[in-house]
This record gives sequence, structure tokens and C-alpha cells, in this order.
Amino acid sequence: MTRMYDLRQKEIVNVEDGARFGFVNDLEIDPIDGRVIALIVPGPGRVLGVFGRDREYRIPWTMIDKIGDEIILVNCRTESVLVGN
Repeated sequence: MTRMYDLRQKEIVNVEDGARFGFVNDLEIDPIDGRVIALIVPGPGRVLGVFGRDREYRIPWTMIDKIGDEIILVNCRTESVLVGN
């Protein structure tokens, strides 16, 4: 069993292009059965990579290839998981 705290300690890396998304900030949970639907990661900042984060990465659970000790490997197109304004 993996806990939210454990997921927050792991960096997410895309195996398709080597992009580093960052660390899990939140989870999207199915309210009916309690399963994790997606990992939520803060998106890229607009000013100096810090300020103005109005976008986030929403990585569906089905796109996770492997959860390791220190990283979570996902397989997706970076543009397809970046959501927001």
C-alpha cells in the first residue's frame, strides 16, 4: 500500500521525453470507490519558474509505468497532461 505522504516524496519523470514534472502535490480520487484517478503536480511557473502557477500537470493513474523508491515513471506526452489557463 502506498500513502499520499510517500507519493509526495517521489519525483515524477516522463520516460517518453525525460521531462521532470516535479513532485506530487495532490491526488484526484474517485468519490465512489476511493481509487486514485490522477496525480496532480504544480505546472511550470510564468516568472522565473516560481510565480504565477495557474497550470498543473494532471497525470492519469493509467499512465504510470513504475513507482520506485525515489521516482515515479510515467509514459505520456507532456502537452497532453498540462491543464489550466
